[in-house]
Amino acid sequence: MILLEPNSFVLEETLLARFNSEKHEVVDITLVDFDNVVYRVQTPGEQRNLLNLSVEMKYYGEVVQYGAEDILRREYGEYLVAAASPQYQITLQFNLDQLPADRAGLAKHVSLLKRNVLSSSFVRAFEYWESQQEGAGPLMATHYRDNEAIYVQAQQDRVTVIFSTLFKEEVDRVLGRVFLQEFVDARRQASIQNAPQVQYSSREPPLEIRHLPGLRQDESVGYVSFVLFPRHFSHPEAREKTISQIQLFRDYLHYHIKCAKAYMHSRMRTRVQEFLKVINRAKPERTTAVSEKRTATGRYFRPQFRQPTSPQPTDGEW
Repeated sequence: MILLEPNSFVLEETLLARFNSEKHEVVDITLVDFDNVVYRVQTPGEQRNLLNLSVEMKYYGEVVQYGAEDILRREYGEYLVAAASPQYQITLQFNLDQLPADRAGLAKHVSLLKRNVLSSSFVRAFEYWESQQEGAGPLMATHYRDNEAIYVQAQQDRVTVIFSTLFKEEVDRVLGRVFLQEFVDARRQASIQNAPQVQYSSREPPLEIRHLPGLRQDESVGYVSFVLFPRHFSHPEAREKTISQIQLFRDYLHYHIKCAKAYMHSRMRTRVQEFLKVINRAKPERTTAVSEKRTATGRYFRPQFRQPTSPQPTDGEW
């Protein structure tokens, strides 16, 4: 099993190569991350000492309501510039002649941009819990994929995170139901009692979002609810770890589904090969005798020879 990181590894490697290059060259590279996020690394015009990183997020308009711009200014304030084009919502600009000494750390930090932007609803929910307000907080929805969304809502003693997951194929739907049910059953073990509580429904949405219009209610949609308790987000380190891990839930789920399908297909091919060997060994070997002949139609004809009978005695031999 691979270990998925919250940052974009290909973006980190691309930026680090440009930061460490002694010769400034004109570049124009387009990268794609999870959840249809597009990065474009390019040189603006003829200014080779500058490097722009433009980001396209279709759900950026939603996360802005939850404080995404404040997170961007806090994390990347000195590099933020106006968007390069209407297609992109975020643009960072780097002066290659004035980079900090820790260039690897800068590339690592910039590669976490998608994670930091998507964490805005989680941060808002955790802040609502810290304020100790009565009642449930606002329900924050982020449609980060087509027909899929993340719903986050804070309450007095917990934070509920709901994923709506779409399964396009029947096999994915069956395997996904098995994996998600295993999430529910695995928490009963004593070794992982500190894990968040997980609930799964394959057709009906949970009560927290049932009042929302436009929700799909068929067999192709599954709803997974995570109940986060204060031990998961009260400490700053635990909070950051929880945000990074829960964002990767959907990627891990579909990764395991694809791995399971690949494993079953490999086992099926192995069994078919074994069966073919058995069938080939069971075929009788055709031996053509000298007495066999072929007819005009191409069939083999084997003459039947009668056993000679003993001669009948004559009258003189009685």
